[in-house]
Amino acid sequence: MSGKIKGELQIANDVLADMAGYAALECYGIVGMANPTLRTGMENLLSRDKLRRGVKITNEAEGVQVDLFVVIEHGNNLSQVSHNLADRVRYVLETMADVTVSGVEVHVQDIKVRK
Repeated sequence: MSGKIKGELQIANDVLADMAGYAALECYGIVGMANPTLRTGMENLLSRDKLRRGVKITNEAEGVQVDLFVVIEHGNNLSQVSHNLADRVRYVLETMADVTVSGVEVHVQDIKVRK
């Protein structure tokens, strides 16, 4: 069967959050995702099955707004890692999920030495 099929496709925000979380872990300098709280220590570093907790997706009129809460590896340029991360997440969501991303905000929750 070829050609277009009429209809509408809806992607849940949890699916977009999972995609953004996995894309974030692929970026150089990212140790992991963090809870969007101000607590410090290892308890805020999330395991791979809970990545979506470190991502907040908000639907807006012009697209989706993505907030990423990350832990960055010590010794990296925070600005450059954050910029690369935002670009990577935007690219993944726009190409794989075909959604319009209105903005990506990166919130650095902690800096850790990678073990």
